Amino acid sequence: MSTEAVIVDVIRTPVGRGKPGGLLSGVHPVDLLAGVLDALVNRNDLDPALVDDVIGGCVSQIGEQSYNLTRNAVLAAGFPEHVPGTTIDRQCGSSQQAATFAAQAVLSGQADIVIACGVESMSRVPLGSSAAGADPYGSRIRTRYPEGLVNQGVSAELIAAKWGFSRDELDAFAARSHELAAAAQQAGSFASEVVPVPGVDGLTDETVRPGTSVESLAGLNPAFRTDRLAERFPELDWRVTPGNSSPLTDGASAALIMSASKAEQLGLTPRARFRSFSVVGSDPLYMLTGVIPATAKVLERAGLTHDDIDAYEVNEAFASVPLAWLADTGADAAKLNPRGGAIALGHALGSSGTRLLTTLVNQLEATGGRYGLQTMCEGGGMANATVIERI
Repeated sequence: MSTEAVIVDVIRTPVGRGKPGGLLSGVHPVDLLAGVLDALVNRNDLDPALVDDVIGGCVSQIGEQSYNLTRNAVLAAGFPEHVPGTTIDRQCGSSQQAATFAAQAVLSGQADIVIACGVESMSRVPLGSSAAGADPYGSRIRTRYPEGLVNQGVSAELIAAKWGFSRDELDAFAARSHELAAAAQQAGSFASEVVPVPGVDGLTDETVRPGTSVESLAGLNPAFRTDRLAERFPELDWRVTPGNSSPLTDGASAALIMSASKAEQLGLTPRARFRSFSVVGSDPLYMLTGVIPATAKVLERAGLTHDDIDAYEVNEAFASVPLAWLADTGADAAKLNPRGGAIALGHALGSSGTRLLTTLVNQLEATGGRYGLQTMCEGGGMANATVIERI
């Protein structure tokens, strides 16, 4: 590596319910991301003219999230017109991939300062709307998978069945997520990472439900069962509910990434450095299991073991995903999502990668931990993983 890629700052909006009437549902996604970009440079007293590129993640790139949303947000934030922006889609890992691309640009010497970011307004641009009623697969995928691929909820069911997780285990993990997130809220642990959204009152994550218990979740019905799917997968007893899944969410987040030498030149103090990256493909039917090989790969590249990792952020798209990850990796469960995960804090798809990075950096700083690992399952059967080191 020709230089070090460091994280100078990481921020996010409060999380809003991704439905009409949610905290952020009245904010256009371009404005939502622009507000985060503006806050990031302002609180670091950084001249935005110095930014080489802005790389943003967004999944449903249609309607209000089309036409290269990130470039539009760069202009809406008032950055000079010469600052470019591009929008990428690696499904749920889009902004984690944005951070990887940003760091790699710095490491290769092709950029000094890059902002990685992401946004998703699921209240205004509903999940799945980017298909616009058309076939996103084509005939050759149907030939390769003649029985057809399935949605992520069914994949979560298949994982729960394969690993043998009961409904109570899934609900218990979901209750843990809300308990930890509520405790973090109460302790003010998110105060340094959450920035105001112009025109919106409130800095509290809207999706956290204090007092959630296995008993309160037990009455919820399975979310993804249909008669056709039940016939195709008779081994499933349908345990995945809205309660042990991540909610529809609105949000934006961003990370200020630069070379260590540029940070020193500007008088900025790096908070963490990137140690290693990985991205893998996985079985698109099970879809969400890529976090397991991605974790093994990123640790090997970093020259580390699980004993070296002080905190993990494994995205809680569904409770069965981090539970399967724990079962296969043997990682310390106490280090997993210690401030709660996406079941409580939401999963604003394009924003989630840099949201996890934001929480991970702050957790390492609060505890004095050295190494953190984040990994994200993704639609189509993929996963990203990243190891960072607190400075």
